Amino acid sequence: MLDEWTEVRRRIAALEAEASELLVQRIAVRETDVSEHPFHRDAIDRSMVAEYAAAGRVTTGSVEYAFTDARTLSLTLPATRAAFAAGVISVGHVREIVRASTIVSDAIDAGTVSPETMRLYEAAVLVFAERETAARTKAHARQVAATLAGVTLVARQRKAVEERCVQVRSVGDGLSLLTAVLPEWVAEAILDRLTQMAREIARTRDEREPHLPSLDDAGEHTRHLHDFSPEDPEYGAYVDDGHVTSGVIFGESGTFTTDPLTGLSDPMTDPTSPDIEHLTGDTRTIDQIRADVLTDLLLAATPSPENGSGLENISARIQVTVAATTLTGDDDNPAELDGHGPLAPEIARCLAGYNTGWTRLFLDPTGLIIETDTYTPTAPMRRFLRARDQHCRFPGCRTPTHRCDIDHTHDHARGGKTRTDNLSHLCRRHHTLKHPDIHDRHRWTAHQQPDGTITWTSPLGRTYTDPPPRRVMFV
Repeated sequence: MLDEWTEVRRRIAALEAEASELLVQRIAVRETDVSEHPFHRDAIDRSMVAEYAAAGRVTTGSVEYAFTDARTLSLTLPATRAAFAAGVISVGHVREIVRASTIVSDAIDAGTVSPETMRLYEAAVLVFAERETAARTKAHARQVAATLAGVTLVARQRKAVEERCVQVRSVGDGLSLLTAVLPEWVAEAILDRLTQMAREIARTRDEREPHLPSLDDAGEHTRHLHDFSPEDPEYGAYVDDGHVTSGVIFGESGTFTTDPLTGLSDPMTDPTSPDIEHLTGDTRTIDQIRADVLTDLLLAATPSPENGSGLENISARIQVTVAATTLTGDDDNPAELDGHGPLAPEIARCLAGYNTGWTRLFLDPTGLIIETDTYTPTAPMRRFLRARDQHCRFPGCRTPTHRCDIDHTHDHARGGKTRTDNLSHLCRRHHTLKHPDIHDRHRWTAHQQPDGTITWTSPLGRTYTDPPPRRVMFV
C-alpha cells in the first residue's frame, strides 16, 4: 500500500504540473489580448483570474499565485519545471522555490549579480528539494538566495518591515482571526514564549488551587431589619417578637446578613452538602492555553491568576548565527535565524547587544559544523548539537531544537556512547518512535554516521536519510 500511495502522490504532482502548463498557455493568450488592448491590461488580468477562481472554486489569491508560479517556471526555472512535470517534487516545493527565486531576480535586475546566478540558485535548491519536505526547502531556498544576493535581501527585509500591521477578520461562530504581520524573529520569539507558558500551565494545572472571585458580602445578601415583612416566608427564621434570633451574621452600622447555611448541612464539615460547588479541572489544549495567555498578555499585560504563577520568569528563545565580521560591522552580510532563514544584520547586532553569552562555530569548507567553543557555562556538547541540528532530526520535521529532546541514537542502556556522533535532537513525537518499549512491529531504528547523518529504518524495512543541515556561508 505504501508504494501505491507514493506513486499516487507522484501522479498528483505530475497532474498539478499539467495544470500549471495550462496556465502558461493561458498567459500566452493574455499577452495577445494585452498587445491588442494595452489600455485594458488591468481589466484583462482581473477577468482572467476571476474566471479561473470561479471555475476552480478557489480564492482569487490562490489563482494569482498559481499564475505567478507557472510564469516563473516557464521563464526562469526550467529544471524545476521538468522535475515538477515528472512528479519528483510537489506543488508545495515549487511554490517555495519560486518565492525565494524573486530575491535572485531582484539582484539580477539591479545588476548586482549576473543572469547565470539564477541557474546556480536553481541547481542548489532543486537537489535539496528532491529529498526534503517543502517546509525544509523553504528555509534552504531562502538561505541559498540570500547567499547569492545578500545585499539585495537585506534591503528587502528593511523595506518589508515597514509593512507590519495587525488585522482582524471574522471566521464565524463568534470567532475572529487576529493576524499580526511582524518581523520573523519577533513572531518566532512570541510563539516560543507563549508555548513555554502554555506548557508550564499544563504541567502545573493539577497542583494549583482554584482561583475563585471574592464574594461581596455588602451586596445582595446584606439585610436590614426593616427589609423583612411579617409576611416574608423567611421572617420567622430570623425574627422573633421583633428581635433577631438566629441565622444572622452581624455587620457594622446596624446591618446584618442572612446566613445562607441556616438549616442546611455545613459544607465545611459535610462533603455531601449540596452547597459545595465542584469545579471541573483544566482540560484546555496547548493551542487553547496559548490563545488564552496571548489574550491575557495583550489585554491585562500579565497572565490572569487562573493560569497559575511563575510565568513572569519565562522569556522567549531564538537562535541566531552571525559571522564575526558582520557582528563587528566589517560587512553587512545577513545573519541567519536558525531553522527559518536570513536575518538583517542590524537586527542580529541589536540582539547580540542583549545577549550574555556566545558560542563560536567552526565550519568546514562545505558549511558543516565540526567544532564549537563558547564563553558561556552551558554544556559544550549541547551547544554543538543545537548548532548542528537546528531542528528535529527525523526526516521532514522542523521542530526547533529548544523544543526537542537530546537522544542517544544508539540507546545508552545498551552501550551507546554519549558522544556528539551518537546524539541528536528529536521532538517528543519522533523520539518515542524508537523507544525500546515499543514492539518491534512498530518501532523505528536509527543509525548515525560520524558526520551526523542519520539513517532511519521503518518497521517496513524502508530507509530514510537525514543529513545534518548545512550552514550557508557568506563570502
